[in-house]
Amino acid sequence: MTDTKPDRTAHGQDAALSSRDHAGSPERFGYSWTQFAELTPDQEEQFRRWTAPIDPDTGWKDALIVDAGCGAGRNSHWAMRYGARGGLAIDLDERSLELARRNLAMFPSMEVRPLSIYDLPPEPVFDIAFSLGVIHHLQDPDAAVRRMAAAVKPGGRVLIWVYGYENMQLYVFVLNPLRRLLFSRLPTPAIKWLAHIPAAVLWLGLRVVPVKLEYFKLLRGFSYAHIHHIILDQMLPRIAHYWKRSEVEALATQAGLTDLELVHVNGMSWACLGRTPG
Repeated sequence: MTDTKPDRTAHGQDAALSSRDHAGSPERFGYSWTQFAELTPDQEEQFRRWTAPIDPDTGWKDALIVDAGCGAGRNSHWAMRYGARGGLAIDLDERSLELARRNLAMFPSMEVRPLSIYDLPPEPVFDIAFSLGVIHHLQDPDAAVRRMAAAVKPGGRVLIWVYGYENMQLYVFVLNPLRRLLFSRLPTPAIKWLAHIPAAVLWLGLRVVPVKLEYFKLLRGFSYAHIHHIILDQMLPRIAHYWKRSEVEALATQAGLTDLELVHVNGMSWACLGRTPG
């Protein structure tokens, strides 16, 4: 595979993150992954839903992949289990990378490397580039999706999973401002303990209140630890975009992707798959 190691000196970054990378909260998510990094059936079910436009039985077979914002490496793990032949998993926080190396240790053809999405190589190397739960936390999501598309072979596939706006108005108008103005400014250990309050309310509520939305039906089967981690992830980041279907389509088409397929995941988020021209 083409060497894609970033030139930190050329970018003037050396050991420090660029301001654009820092705005995406990689160190806060690095802390989050240290709290809950296990591979569980819950995560596999989430992966299958987040990547719904790709057939799990055939869509990953023999693909060279890049996982843009790999976190603890879970999503790369499942892609490899479904038949991908190898590739690259990237993130910026060393804690995330160390956990990804652990979760991908059984797949030597999957390289884990410190690299920004913005610094993905412009050479079309990969068959599939995917980013799950990352693009909506970035300062420049358009640039990130363009770099993903540039790293994929002609006719290859780019998949993103992002927060939706539809059915998320409570987050957009109430919880998102609270997160931005308060939670994102607090130390991460403090947020971890504060997250137990809404996590406990949600965990108990799911057991006594009838739910109709598919997402809450899914959460009902999750452990308390997993629900707490989901709440923690909502409270940590500095940036969180909630996009309408039309905005997700625009994000993909502006990156030059065609033949778009969108799935409204759990009625609350969007999975979008597109192909590069060729």
